[in-house]
Amino acid sequence: MKRLVMILAVLLVAVFAAGLIVAQYLNSFMDAELDIPQAGIEFEISPGSSFNAVSRDLVASGVIADDRWLRLYVRWHDIGGGIQAGEYLIAAGATPRLILEQFTNGSVRLYDFTIVEGWNHREVLQALHTHQAVQATMTDEDWPALLASLGSELTHPEGLFLPETYRFPRNTTDRALLIQAYELMQSVLQEEWNTRSSDAPIQSAYEALILASIVEKETARADERPRIAGVFARRLQIRMRLQTDPTVIYGIGPAFDGDITRAHLKTDTPYNTYTRHGLPPTPIAMPGRAAINAALNPEAGTELYFVATGLSDGSHKFSTTKAEHDAAVAEYLIQLRKNRRNGG
Repeated sequence: MKRLVMILAVLLVAVFAAGLIVAQYLNSFMDAELDIPQAGIEFEISPGSSFNAVSRDLVASGVIADDRWLRLYVRWHDIGGGIQAGEYLIAAGATPRLILEQFTNGSVRLYDFTIVEGWNHREVLQALHTHQAVQATMTDEDWPALLASLGSELTHPEGLFLPETYRFPRNTTDRALLIQAYELMQSVLQEEWNTRSSDAPIQSAYEALILASIVEKETARADERPRIAGVFARRLQIRMRLQTDPTVIYGIGPAFDGDITRAHLKTDTPYNTYTRHGLPPTPIAMPGRAAINAALNPEAGTELYFVATGLSDGSHKFSTTKAEHDAAVAEYLIQLRKNRRNGG
């Protein structure tokens, strides 16, 4: 009997020692840095995949050389059922433990999509549809339905989607990203509206979007936005036409060939601010937060005119009187000729 107890004790110690050795090897494997290229390895788990299939794919993709220890670890901790489908980017420096955490947390690869300040709605949809990870579901005719689904009373999409960089997993739909951009614009617009200046000649948040979109198209310089907004605000206050080329161009639409003419300026459309007073009926582009802030907080001053300087810094010259403005226009034309001579 004593001998049997002794044998059992020895066996238990041996099993315990073997367990410790296995655990040591297992943890050593799970925490060993894998040979992953600096750019990482793309790895996709299809919906419904078993862990054994995932494990085999890891070997086939060259992520790990042998999956026996990995399968043992997953079975030991009973986490195979927690693996989530999706596209992953396995980064340089990853270990098997980190990879499993990625798979069980659903930390899928995220892509970036940026709505650029000043884009119009056609450019936004085109960019979405050329993005490798976006699932295209919309056409240009679907904008009103999208806006209706968001509870908007508007049917024209221009200006309603915030220029920002959005992160998302592969196969996110264009609608999902646009909904995110719309909701973010509503939030930003409300915040800016709540802190607007009493000097802003704006009657509604939508009018703020319209004016902001014009400011956005007139300058890319952050330091000029409030000043340009100030010019437009003063013109609105004295009922002076805005006379801004970007609105005319928007009214021409996709047919615009890049060359604005006197005939364009004289052709009346709802967007021609040379022939009509006040703001156009809708925004003409997607304005960023800075442009919205400028439209609602116009810079004080006396200037009623501005024109490009023709310099490479994208600056404008501001004038109070028509005579000053005419002189600035003449300077601009001289600079243009100089630029052409220099190949600029």
